[in-house]
Amino acid sequence: MGGIAIIGEPGRVTGYALAGVTVHEAADPAAVRQAWSELIPGTAMVILTPAAATHLSAETASTALLVAVMPQ
Repeated sequence: MGGIAIIGEPGRVTGYALAGVTVHEAADPAAVRQAWSELIPGTAMVILTPAAATHLSAETASTALLVAVMPQ
């Protein structure tokens, strides 16, 4: 089974590290895209904050990864 990663604003994603999720803090569109491109091979699921999801619509539409967007 692959790992889980989360991408988004620091205040919303930091705590997920306690559950073993790979955390990518990204406060702006460029950081979100960079975090997406740096996902560890073998990642099976990516959780996105709503803000991060708006910057990755094309990427998430064309991936085999399971992608979930956090509620507001």
